[in-house]
Amino acid sequence: MYRTGIGYDVHQFAENRPLILGGVEIEHSHGLAGHSDADVLSHAIADSLLGAMGLPDIGHYFPPTDDSIEGISSLKILEKCRELADERGAVIQNVDSSMIAEAPKVLPHAEAMKEKIAAALGVTTGQIGIKATTNETMGFVGRHEGIAALASAMIYVPD
Repeated sequence: MYRTGIGYDVHQFAENRPLILGGVEIEHSHGLAGHSDADVLSHAIADSLLGAMGLPDIGHYFPPTDDSIEGISSLKILEKCRELADERGAVIQNVDSSMIAEAPKVLPHAEAMKEKIAAALGVTTGQIGIKATTNETMGFVGRHEGIAALASAMIYVPD
């Protein structure tokens, strides 16, 4: 049976933090605030995969109250999603995603992001879609207060 899931995440900008998106550090004046590395793209992808499997969101597996995982790479979160899929016999078919940010420009880093995400999920880069858009200067994204990301995933689970 094919199953789909959607994910959404948002993080606000913070000073003195690196900006990590899709496992790639991107040069920017601010990073994103969060308990982990605050990789908004990887978080949205993780939630889309967890949703496709009918599982709780990443906060269940990686709660912000757990000091032992503070600063964890979100690629580790994606690896956990792959492990959960493997345990269920689920095969990740593809992931598609969109980031919403006024800055920085992220598409020049899309191929590197695909490589990191694909490696964490055990799939090919051709199974990962990454897009970016702005919010046309509207809302918190438009005011340069943070970045949002959306993702969808398709998995196959044998009957």
